[in-house]
Amino acid sequence: MSNTISKALVLLRGLPGSGKSTLAYLLSEEGKYSVFSVDDYFTNKETGAYLFEFDKNHLAYKQCERQTEDAMKNNTGKIFVHNTFTMDWEMEPYFKLASVYGYRLYVLTVENYHGSGNIHGVSDEQLKKMEAKFKVKLM
Repeated sequence: MSNTISKALVLLRGLPGSGKSTLAYLLSEEGKYSVFSVDDYFTNKETGAYLFEFDKNHLAYKQCERQTEDAMKNNTGKIFVHNTFTMDWEMEPYFKLASVYGYRLYVLTVENYHGSGNIHGVSDEQLKKMEAKFKVKLM
């Protein structure tokens, strides 16, 4: 039996500040493989400034899904998507894409053991609300 996996989709999930973006970049071999996030929509490509607009969040999610599907259509070997994914339904479009395009799916939960704060200014109150919704499926 071969351990070779030709195509893999890795979803990194966790609360803001957990290190999802950093880990995705590291796992992608510093950008060798595709890395996508909802945050990309709100990040200015020239300045790197992040400006979240709640009323455009649905557009950001669609862009991230579209980028992922485009990478799959191009048979990209490894694809990393790093979003909070606090609830299972947020991951479902990616589960479907993986099935349609023949990708092995992995879901990694990233925890903040390093003690860094989030760079997006999410309040402690909002983080606690997100934490309360966060479910981990171990089996």
